[in-house]
Amino acid sequence: MSKSEDEEVEVPHPRATFALFGHAEAEQALLDEYRSGRIAHAWLIGGPAGIGKATLAYRMVRFVLAHPDPLAPSVRDATTLAVPPEGPAARRVAGRAHPDLLVLEREPDDKGKMRTVITVDQVRRTVGFFGSTAGEGGWRICVVDPADELNPQGMNALLKVLEEPPPRSLFLVVSHAPGRLLPTIRSRCRRLTLRPLGEDDVVRAATAALGGEADAGELRQAAAAADGSVARAIALAGGSQLALRDKLNELFGRLPATDPRALHALGDSIDRDDDLFEVFIETSRNWLSTRLDRVAEPARLDRVAEAFERLNTAARDAEIYNLERKPLVFNVFGLLAEAARG
Repeated sequence: MSKSEDEEVEVPHPRATFALFGHAEAEQALLDEYRSGRIAHAWLIGGPAGIGKATLAYRMVRFVLAHPDPLAPSVRDATTLAVPPEGPAARRVAGRAHPDLLVLEREPDDKGKMRTVITVDQVRRTVGFFGSTAGEGGWRICVVDPADELNPQGMNALLKVLEEPPPRSLFLVVSHAPGRLLPTIRSRCRRLTLRPLGEDDVVRAATAALGGEADAGELRQAAAAADGSVARAIALAGGSQLALRDKLNELFGRLPATDPRALHALGDSIDRDDDLFEVFIETSRNWLSTRLDRVAEPARLDRVAEAFERLNTAARDAEIYNLERKPLVFNVFGLLAEAARG
């Protein structure tokens, strides 16, 4: 990348991202449903992390708020959900200032530290939000991004409002793993599943997000390793993260054998670097997810699934309690080695 590795590249939030790549069919499905005048009140937008689910959700938000009458000629003649970035609805959504939009996402706690979950108190804001009179056009929209980060009480609170939707309400529920949500939440939503992007679309989306701050060759290499995720490609394009991913895949290829010296070096490299720590956890999860897809024997499947859950628990504990990361590296590779044994 053209900036040094010590400089953080500003990537626009999905609420301020106006280009969408690779999801034309999903976009068309939302547009067709909206202009039918009978759109479902809740949509569950699922798929792997970083592929554009939230970008599509905010694209729908802007379109509905800019065109509140689904039967209007402007809606009938639309070919996409695009709206002008300089329009009032788009500007207010990007600035978190639209009175008819409620976003449920992780927030800082009283000490300024980002919470690890979306709390039930946040979800309860929907009661007052949907109970008040909507402004322009009469629509009230709630985006949950992502629903995977709701705590159990939050999921139950969301279910209650989904069960009794107010008139002209729209819920856009983003999820990286819809199967882990409450079945009752899934049953009350229209499903819209997005697939990982092709490599060319990843490059195009990442280039647009970085605003020309990317080296084309480096970004192409990162896109090839990103498994269809724009967010992952952007992270990997920093150089050190791509190198870490390559090293991890080399070590994974040797499993169930492990190299203590390599693990010590790995632990040192991620000890004080949150971005590298995230790459370590995510790449380990991806390796286990691939094993889950390939394993057929029940006993081995149970072993891999258990390793996946223990990995998630260990990563969460390390974040919450600010634990040393080198012991976690050895712990994770112990789990992966066990999962790799026949």
